Amino acid sequence: MADYLDDLRLAHVLADAADAATMARFKALDLKVETKPDMTPVSEADKAAEELIRGQLQRARPRDAILGEEYGIEGTGPRRWVIDPIDGTKNYVRGVPVWATLISLMEAGEGGYQPVVGVVSAPALGRRWWAAKGHGAFTGRSLSAASRIHVSRVARLDDASFAYSSLSGWEEQGRLHDFLDLSREVWRTRAYGDFWPYMMVAEGSVDICAEPELSLWDMAAPAIVVTEAGGTFTGLDGRPGPHSGNAAASNGLLHDELLGYLNGRY
Repeated sequence: MADYLDDLRLAHVLADAADAATMARFKALDLKVETKPDMTPVSEADKAAEELIRGQLQRARPRDAILGEEYGIEGTGPRRWVIDPIDGTKNYVRGVPVWATLISLMEAGEGGYQPVVGVVSAPALGRRWWAAKGHGAFTGRSLSAASRIHVSRVARLDDASFAYSSLSGWEEQGRLHDFLDLSREVWRTRAYGDFWPYMMVAEGSVDICAEPELSLWDMAAPAIVVTEAGGTFTGLDGRPGPHSGNAAASNGLLHDELLGYLNGRY
């Protein structure tokens, strides 16, 4: 089995470069922001960070494909880097520090492309999380200054902390009633948003989280971090991995109940 550690080291180099570029423009008064056709914002920093990562990948891994939020797919083959240059752009443009660069390597297999490396770097929070298939999940400042992370062992919903991003998406999909039913059963709910709930599940400070609508680049890196930390990452349909267009993540012990509530089975 490939160990993916060289790819993980490269992902850290890419994240370092992206962090420098995004932090240089964070809270800039002259930051340029546009609205994309899907009515979501994109800043000059999103575009610059993705261009930077793509350029380094084209030099370091010229045979690998690249899929990014801002510039789409480039190349073909069994290995594909998936990039979200700034996950949490709305936070970024408002000066809220909860945003991150997500970098994942996906490899073709029996079930389609699956993440084998993931780095989630949140420089404004001073945090970074990462994982490589078969090597566990970690958090820290760098590969050499890291602590291994693991999901919680909370086994009852009424002891569980549930994190999410917002209520509007659940309402738009007609799932708000199910969402609220779940929220009444757990110990605590908090809307931390974007990548952060998944990282909290991975490090055991949150037990379950879910979002009703996501893209592959939102999920690929968090999925490998959660699973390598001992957790479970699926779509709301229960399909493993980041391919369902939505996500549910847990410590594994609570996953069936999480899916049951969000699919109206309770």
